[in-house]
Order: sequence, then C-alpha cells, then structure tokens
Amino acid sequence: MTAKSAAAAARSTVYGYPRQGQGRELKKAIEGYWKGRVDADALRTTAAELRRANWLHLTDAGIHEVPTGDFSYYDHVLDTSVMVGAIPARHRAAVELDALDGYFAMARGTQDVAPLEMTKWFDSNYHYLVPELGPDTVFTADSAKQVSELKEALALGLTARPVLVGPITYLLLAKPAPGVAADFEPLTLLDRLLPVYAEILADLRAAGAEWVQLDEPALVQDRSPAELNASMRAYRDLGSLTDRPQILVASYFDRLGDALHVLAKAPVEGLALDFTEAAAANLDDLAAAGGLPGKRLVAGVVNGRNIWINDLQKSLSTLGTLLGLADRVDVAASCSLLHVPLDAAAERDIDPQILRWLAFARQKTAEIVTLAKGLAQGTDAVTGELSANRADLASRASSPITNDPVVRARAAAVTDADAHRSQPYTERAAAQRAHLGLPLLPTTTIGSFPQTAELRVARADLRTGRIDTAGYEERIRTEIREVISFQEKTGIDVLVHGEPERNDMVQYFAEQLNGYLATQHGWVQSYGTRYVRPPVLAGDISRPEPMTVRWTTYAQSLTSRPVKGMLTGPVTMLAWSFVRDDQPLGDTARQVALALRDEVNDLEAAGTSVIQVDEPALRETLPLRTTDRPAYLAWATEAFRLTTSGVRPDTQIHTHMCYAEFGDIVQAIDDLDADVISLEAARSHMQVARELAEHGYPREAGPGVYDIHSPRVPSADEAAALLRKGLEAIPAERLWVNPDCGLKTRGWPETRASLENLVAATRTVRGELPAS
Repeated sequence: MTAKSAAAAARSTVYGYPRQGQGRELKKAIEGYWKGRVDADALRTTAAELRRANWLHLTDAGIHEVPTGDFSYYDHVLDTSVMVGAIPARHRAAVELDALDGYFAMARGTQDVAPLEMTKWFDSNYHYLVPELGPDTVFTADSAKQVSELKEALALGLTARPVLVGPITYLLLAKPAPGVAADFEPLTLLDRLLPVYAEILADLRAAGAEWVQLDEPALVQDRSPAELNASMRAYRDLGSLTDRPQILVASYFDRLGDALHVLAKAPVEGLALDFTEAAAANLDDLAAAGGLPGKRLVAGVVNGRNIWINDLQKSLSTLGTLLGLADRVDVAASCSLLHVPLDAAAERDIDPQILRWLAFARQKTAEIVTLAKGLAQGTDAVTGELSANRADLASRASSPITNDPVVRARAAAVTDADAHRSQPYTERAAAQRAHLGLPLLPTTTIGSFPQTAELRVARADLRTGRIDTAGYEERIRTEIREVISFQEKTGIDVLVHGEPERNDMVQYFAEQLNGYLATQHGWVQSYGTRYVRPPVLAGDISRPEPMTVRWTTYAQSLTSRPVKGMLTGPVTMLAWSFVRDDQPLGDTARQVALALRDEVNDLEAAGTSVIQVDEPALRETLPLRTTDRPAYLAWATEAFRLTTSGVRPDTQIHTHMCYAEFGDIVQAIDDLDADVISLEAARSHMQVARELAEHGYPREAGPGVYDIHSPRVPSADEAAALLRKGLEAIPAERLWVNPDCGLKTRGWPETRASLENLVAATRTVRGELPAS
C-alpha cells in the first residue's frame, strides 16, 4: 500500500474509556451492591447501560472502532485472572458459590480470607490486583465476559475490538502465590497459558471479532534476553494459530526498545505504539527496523495520561512520517483513556480561556477524530480545528499563570545546602528520643481517619451555603476532638488530627497554592470504587498563607502526646495531579518543594515536633527504563529534602509510601534522609522490611501491620505475627507500628476494632522483648 492509500485508509480508535459514568454511576451501584441496597441484576444493568453509552458516544464522535472488554467492576488485571482461571485456592469456594461475590472477595478480602495484593499499574496511579501463581497453577479459559461484551457492541451495529491483557504482561505482573518459593518465576508458566489464550481467541472469533488487541505494556520496561525470547515464542505461537481474529499487540507508557524488533517480526497483523514525548524514540526505532511492511500500525499520538490539548500540527507531522512505515496507519491515544476524566465541558468553575487548554476523554476523542480526518483527507479538511488549536496553544504559553518571575527567581537561588539537614541522622535520632520520650515500638497512624457521611454532608452544606464557615469549622473541631480522644483512650503514642477538613491529600493543598486549578467533575479511577479528582498543576507554584498550621495546633492543644503535622510531598503533588508539560518535571518539583518548605517551617514554629511529608508516589513515578531513573531520583529526592531540611535536629521528619514495589527504590528511600518511614507491608507479608534490612537501611521504619484497603478487621494475633516478622528484619529500637495507609476510606467500627487490635498486638510483642 502506498503512503497515499495508507492515509486514505486511516481510521480512529481508542484502547479503553473511563468506566464510571458522568455521575460515577458505577461506583454508586457497586457500593450499593456491597451494602445490600442494589441487587446483582441491577448492578449488571447499570454496567451494561454505561458500556452502551460509552460506545455510542465514541461512535457518534467519529471513532471507527470501539474497544470492548476494557470495562471492569474493579480491575482489568483481576478480570484477566478470572478469564484464565487463575483463582487463588483460598477464594475458589467463594467464586464457585457466587462468581460476583467471589470476584469482589478477591479484590477486597473478607473477614476470614485475605484479598489479592494490590500495587500500581506501571508508573500510573491506577492500582491493579496482583495475580498469584505457582508451579501447580492450572489455567482454564473463561471467555464469557469478553464474548458477552463483544456481542453487546456488535448488536449495536458497531465495529468492535476486544482488548485483553497480553500473556507476557500478565505473567510478568504476577507474583508467587503464598507458600510458593520466592524465586519462582511466573513466566515459566507461559507454555501452560498460551493454549488458554488460543481458546479465548477462537471464542472471540466465533463471536464475531475481526481484531483482538493484546496489551503488552510490560515490554516497554527493560527486559532480559530470556523474557524477550519468551515474547517471541508467545507471538509466534499465537500468530500461527489458524482459528483466531487478527491480532493487534499494543504497548504504551514508554518506548519498546529491543521488544520492537521482536514484535515487528512476529506473525501478527498489527502493532499499537506510543508516539507521545515519553516514547518519541519509537519513531526512530521503527524507521531503523524497516517499519512494519504489510502490517497495521495504530499510532498513539494523543497523550492518554495527561489533560493538556494536543499540538495537532505536530501530531499530523508525526503521522505523516509514519505513513511510509506501515501498510495502514490508524490514529489513537497513547494508552487507555481510563487515566483521564470524562468530559472537560462539565467544568463550570474554570475560566473559559483556560478550559480551552484542557482535554479530557471526550475532548481527546475529538482530537483523535480530527487527526484521522486530517491524515486521510489532508490538512485542508481540518483548517478550522488547526487554527483554533494554534490559538489555544499560544494562549497557554503566554499566560501569566504559567510564568511568575518571583517564583522562578526563588527556585533559581536554591543551593545544595538548602536540601540537607543540619546534623546527621544519628545525632538527630538522639535529640528526638530525648525530646519525644517514646516507648519501643511506638504506635501511630498514617494520617487520615474515616471521612464520615456527616463530614461529607457538612462539606457539601458549606459549598451550597446551607451552613456558614463558623458552623462548618465547629463541625471540624468536634471531629478532631473525637479523633484525639479515641487515640488517647486506645493508647496510640503519636497522634494525628484525622484530617476531617481535607477532601483529598493532594487536592486540599492544591486548592491553597497559587498555580493549581481544581475541577468539580474530573474524577479518575484509582482502584475499585475509589475515584480521585486530580488537580491541574497549570503554572508556577507558591503558597500565599499557611495551610495546615491552625488545625494541627488545635489538635495539639487537646493532648500532651505529640500530634503529627501532615503534608503531601512534592513528588506526590506532581504525580497525583495533572502536571504541566511545558517545563521539566524537576523544575516544577522544586517550586512545589519550596512552597511546602514554608509550611514545614511554620508547623515547627507553632510547636509541632513530628511532621510527616507523604511521598507514596515516589516509586510510581519511577521511569520504566533503568537508564532514565538516576536523573528522576536525583530531582525527586532533592525535592523531598528541600521540603524538610529547614527544621531543627529534634524535629522528627516522617514520610510514608504505599502500594508499590519498594525494592526498586530502597537507595532513594535512604537518600530522602527522613527520620522515620512508614510503608505498606501487610498484603506483601513484610516484604519491604526484608528489603530495607538487606539494603542496610539505618533509620526508623514502620512496615504496616493493618491492610486498610480491605474491610476485614485483623485480629491482635494476626497483627502481632506481622510485627514479629518485622522484628526479624528491623531492630525494636527502630521499628514503628502502624497501618498500611490512611483510614479515610474505612468506617469507624472497623477502624476502632483494628486500631485497638494493633495496640494490643504491640503491647504483647513489647512484653516479649528482652529487658534492656
């Protein structure tokens, strides 16, 4: 096919779409089901209506080929485990009794059975359920969900493409099941898994699928020769099947590197590649590999992870270059649109000019359609769209929001000394022990306490004017008093005020910092039914006034025990926002760090002796390619130290991380130079404590003993057993006891019981320690 005919054939598609609905109808239906207010049939009806609405919107917008199978009640990796029959032994009875309840039990656990481990999906803030596999795992095909959803789309007269997690990525994301040797490699199960994929592909073909997409984002990471060889075998075998649809192998989030050559040679009909700035090397690599003669190329030129408008002219130039490298070039976003909100047009409180800089899922869909039209028919067909796009890009570049000379001058004046504490850790630790007087195995929580319905109503009443500021603040004071009182009675050593005034750990601060924008409807799925509204980091950042001092000092006035000041760190403020893309991330991180440094210093001046600066996103933002990591970690750790290094030696700095693979960043954790770090560890059975010990981590640490992402209440014996595991790796004088994460999403009854058990377990284990 010539470049001209390839352009004429250009079509538009997406890999996935937000699942929740405009009003988060899916969240409400699922949580209603959990509480018994919605039955299974009503839940399924809601889900089907949302799928139908998404497909029809995409088609009406001009998308030629819609995805199916990307919809999920909880997580698409968990859906894959169900699809291939990889049900953990402890959940099989529940799944056999009721498939839907068993599915949710795997995701959330029950009082008697632990859920699957949860961690971050590559370098995003989406969480997936980790498959548990072992040498005895038997895979069985269950294509019911995929076939059913494909038939729903086909019944509407749509061109539809099922989307599945590919077999290589599925196995590389998996971990050894409990009781299986830690060195077991799930990829050794590939030959056992491929026949199951073959059966599923045959089922989808029989149901009417012309194409099936197999997502292999794991191949954009550094892969060993053995892993690349396994990928070659997988797609040689699947590509050689006779009873299958055409196969499109998709990668995203970064460049494919060596894996591009493997997939280009495989007997599959198409590849989908990321061509955004993060993966720009794919273009050169594809040209160097001789292109994809005879194959379909789906070009991800619209950023599926951020919310800024596309540079349409630049993308058309990229697409034009690609025309000579494949038999057919189609246009898409770089990844599933799951990672962005649904519709910017729903925002009413953002300046209309600024709103034109933003593109949520529906706006990105329009960009994809415009680019496909421009590629197929020439730029004259999209003259109006290109002109408007140029004006919007120019407006953003020249705006005073994006350029504050005072902020830029302060950031430029930072010195190396500003990012280091005045004394080494050993001297600080002695000063802190004398100042705080804490027992061995001090207990604390991560920061937030349950956000009750009453709190949410009070916040809504304030927004709508049903109560005034004075009434709202009295409600907050009441909640803080109750939280402090509960912690004192329970016997917790270092208290928190519970954060009742905070809507979200990033949004709360973003709303008080210059340079950020807040959305009203910009919901994005984080995990399960947990949706967040990432703020928009639009310009240069500064802090007009203190943000947390008043409520922290009020809480401290209620108790003689130390109350932690609670802040969100600079890297997490970037990672959990839609960050500006017009300057290096390190420059933005430094601006945020300086604003937070002012807050840390004001907390200390107000008498706060323990200050926690959370950085749960430090690992998730780690570049997928090893060669890109040193530069990132240099500015990320500097930003944390810049935030925290202006305090006295006897002020104890904490940080917190959760739900990530910490082994990759142990040295970076060390480089933060925090006095105490708390980490998720309950679902991973204290793996992080062992990783810290193997590294020789010299400071204090609190690997969590209470999994807060499950509704189950851990017993005191269970918490004590985890605590003893922690002591095998970390000495008692450096070990803290805490939950995995904040308690915002939990209810008060389970929180009370769990924390009481946590304190009881601590007392038991303290009693087992040798007398000093």
